[in-house]
Amino acid sequence: MRLLVPILLAFAGLVLVGVGVIATRPAEFVIQRSATFAARPEVAFALVNDFHAWDAWSPYAKLDPAMKVTYEGAPAGVGATYGWSGDNKIGAGRMTIVESKPSEKIAIDLEFARPMAARNLATFTFVPDGAGTRVTWAMSGRNGFMGKAFGMVVNMDQLVGTQFEEGLASMKALAEARQ
Repeated sequence: MRLLVPILLAFAGLVLVGVGVIATRPAEFVIQRSATFAARPEVAFALVNDFHAWDAWSPYAKLDPAMKVTYEGAPAGVGATYGWSGDNKIGAGRMTIVESKPSEKIAIDLEFARPMAARNLATFTFVPDGAGTRVTWAMSGRNGFMGKAFGMVVNMDQLVGTQFEEGLASMKALAEARQ
């Protein structure tokens, strides 16, 4: 019993230190990657602005080929909605295009239902770069306590950034083939 009290106090102290460290981590985050395509901005833009085209380049479609997908709202551009439900790798959620500036920018309200509820903003920008286009895929949001704690164990910039790089590489191949 004598040994149990100091052990419990030490454990409680470690928990308090851990909670304090997690609480001081920044809540805001931005993950982004860019690639230059040998294609006009409108070609790359079309691959993002129409959710029906996403399965051809999205790294997430490859994670769970059996995931269920629904399309609602506008066929493309503002108001187009893409819902998904899949296994534990892909989870479930929906995306809605909230801004669509032809050949310049697309903003998407991204709602995750599982494995962890979250709401983020995804943006794609298309900037002429010589004879091609510089495409940037970004996601920004705010982490709560659990998101901050998860981020201490898993490098989200590396994990999600690698997926963005894969998606941009696939999108680049498609855009350049359609050029």
